[in-house]
Amino acid sequence: MALITLLSDFGSASGYPAAMKGVILSLCPTAQIVDISHDVERHHIRAGAFLLWMVAPYFPEKTVHCAVVDPGVGTARRPIAIESGGQFLVGPDNGLLIPAAERLGRYSVFHITNEKYFCAPVSRTFHGRDIFAPVAAHIANGLSPRELGPLITDYIKLSLGEGVRRGRVLEGEIAYIDTFGNLITNIPGELLKEIAPGTALVVEVSRKVASARYASTYGEVEQGELIVTVGSHGQLEIATNLGSAAQRLRAHTGETVTITIAPPKK
Repeated sequence: MALITLLSDFGSASGYPAAMKGVILSLCPTAQIVDISHDVERHHIRAGAFLLWMVAPYFPEKTVHCAVVDPGVGTARRPIAIESGGQFLVGPDNGLLIPAAERLGRYSVFHITNEKYFCAPVSRTFHGRDIFAPVAAHIANGLSPRELGPLITDYIKLSLGEGVRRGRVLEGEIAYIDTFGNLITNIPGELLKEIAPGTALVVEVSRKVASARYASTYGEVEQGELIVTVGSHGQLEIATNLGSAAQRLRAHTGETVTITIAPPKK
């Protein structure tokens, strides 16, 4: 059975994801479609890239990921398809697909130019329906990405970055905010692996400062308490037990984060 995932910033309440699914199922009736999310922050390519990076490794070989966070739709930006680690990614050439492709393994990028695999006429404002969805369906049916167009090396690269630690200070940025309001950072969790639960921390998000504690899970602290923990994705996240850290810190994706380990009490 063909497996196709969809990720977009279209909004789960809109009709755009359904239109893409209709195209896919008309070309690949046996496809199993998995929605990663259609509520990526509007036009936020890095947030979409992080979400795809986070989930793609958990899908089996031959999965086709169709991702559309595409503020440049209808412009000169290219449509691309990527083969990586036995999986495939389809979407705009704006960096959205690259972190996931890098995580999956060695990858090849192809400029989609073969219009026989498009839905005609192609709308200038909805390539998700008219280019990316049908191309994803054709790949799921067994089409090689090499049939879509030429191999390219000048694609747009995007790095999610990686937070760093300097002594007692960790620095990074908010890569994604989940539906619980947890602030998922690009700081690897292993950078705090030696400290004990309960260690006092100071969190600063774009000059908003708050006290927090390191915890191994949310329920280790009182309701409303701010914590730093290692999430299921392996990255440090800032959370509030039974609350929203995003609301509490008025935080946004892309903002800088500093986490300082308080010195031990004498």
